Amino acid sequence: MSIIRSGRVSGFISTRLSPFRREIMGSVVGKIDVEVPKHTVLEKGENYEIREYPECLAAEVTYDPSTMKQGRDGGFMLLAGYIGAVGKPNNVKTSDQGKADAAGEKIAMTAPVITQEVQGEPEKIAMTAPVITQESQTGESEQKKLVTMQFLLPDKYTMDNVPKPTDDRVSVKAVPARKYGVLTFAGVADDTLTQKMLGTLKNALNEKGYKITGDYILARYNPPWTLGFLRKNEVMLPVE
Repeated sequence: MSIIRSGRVSGFISTRLSPFRREIMGSVVGKIDVEVPKHTVLEKGENYEIREYPECLAAEVTYDPSTMKQGRDGGFMLLAGYIGAVGKPNNVKTSDQGKADAAGEKIAMTAPVITQEVQGEPEKIAMTAPVITQESQTGESEQKKLVTMQFLLPDKYTMDNVPKPTDDRVSVKAVPARKYGVLTFAGVADDTLTQKMLGTLKNALNEKGYKITGDYILARYNPPWTLGFLRKNEVMLPVE
């Protein structure tokens, strides 16, 4: 911790390290340098905040976590491949003249990565022109849960200019405008901590008379290498 506080070392970091390494070191201590979703805070109180979010676009993949090496977070590398975070982008860019560019386009990473649990058959969403992860049942007989993970795409993209995925497991969808009750918390967002924070948020919203209209979302803002106690997370519940 003394290294982080030292102005001399900080100066060394800023002048001697490459921009990429400075970015990595910043993310280790919880610095968020990527685009985050725009929103309006309507109300703020103890253990809750009411926010409105405008429509945006998201890249999405649905999978069986039991078949993925990273389990529940197994879709991350598929989406990272789509935006070009780990090499050549797995997408096709459409030029202003309507021609496809096979080289693809690198898409900036955003935060958060989002997790959502829901019941029912996952919806198949076709290509229409933050990370969300959604769990759902494939059928009553098997009771197998699938996971849907999303990267929210940068604000500059519309359904007309967003690059098209070349991996058919990845799709792009429009996320409608929405209103959420939100609770921000620090730490490693495992199931135990997440459920504890979710219970706190539900109690706060119920006390204020808000109607919860759907399943919760878990938003994680930091990469896996960020120190656990410096990670920013949010539980979010749709409300009216």
